[in-house]
Amino acid sequence: MKDNNYSDVIEENNSKEEIDLVGLLKLIWESKKIIIATTTIFSIVAVIYSLSLQNIYESKALLSPVDEDIGSSQSAGNISGLANLAGINISNASNSNSLKALKKAQTISFFKDNILPNIFLPDLMAMKRWDASTNTISYDKSFNEKTQTWVPDKKNMSSLGPSSQKSYLQFHRQFNVSKNVNGFVTISVKHKSPHIAKAWAELVVDQINLFFRAKDKLEAQAAMDFLNVQMAQTSYSEINEVIAQLIQKKMEQLTLIEASEFYVFSYLDPPKVMEKKVEPNRSSICILGTILGALLGILIVIIREFLRSKKIW
Repeated sequence: MKDNNYSDVIEENNSKEEIDLVGLLKLIWESKKIIIATTTIFSIVAVIYSLSLQNIYESKALLSPVDEDIGSSQSAGNISGLANLAGINISNASNSNSLKALKKAQTISFFKDNILPNIFLPDLMAMKRWDASTNTISYDKSFNEKTQTWVPDKKNMSSLGPSSQKSYLQFHRQFNVSKNVNGFVTISVKHKSPHIAKAWAELVVDQINLFFRAKDKLEAQAAMDFLNVQMAQTSYSEINEVIAQLIQKKMEQLTLIEASEFYVFSYLDPPKVMEKKVEPNRSSICILGTILGALLGILIVIIREFLRSKKIW
């Protein structure tokens, strides 16, 4: 008897849910004008907004780490061991420059010392529009094109322009570096101008090579100076022989540093001036705006009916 009553309650609840669903669909159909109006308004706003957005272009460079001379490294390691036995502490351990370059390229010091001096800062911080027909750039009110000076405002009272830290944050919203499982590196830059995107991608690669070339050259030269001093201070022929071999290896390293066009990375595919934009996705914006408009319209209808049922409306 109890089971029959329980099943009757379930059937009654299911029928109420069906009635409520039918009632909801009927309410939506009767209020379709409100929903259509809301959907139309949101669709128009989404279209206008999508058209107001500037095209963003992305230039990519596919890079290969420059191979290190493994045999020479092993030989230098053996000589370094002999030097240690002779009482000269010469460390031969070194990490791959390509691994360090991935991290270095994303640091604020690299941006401040290597990127910022080689770009036109308004292209990063004050660009308003790029004209594809004339390949010209217009800037917003924060930069005076006639006087080529920054205009102070409430947020930035200085006429010197944005700080290096603020510029760094903006640059890294547009810059990306990644390494795939095969060891190849991709550097990409996004910008409203495809020409600037290409130039900045090339700049990053060039500056990485220049930075590590100068660093290794300075270290090799310092090591040679140290070894020459040590040779002049010792009279043992065995030690002098080891030092001479170490100096020879450092001279070979300096020769490779000077001769290599691409010191850390070489191009597998250089950056290009792209014709196709990557952002914004205007069709997705319009579709999303239409969906939000329809959902908002349905929500308005449901809320209005609820207020009516409570005699609040």
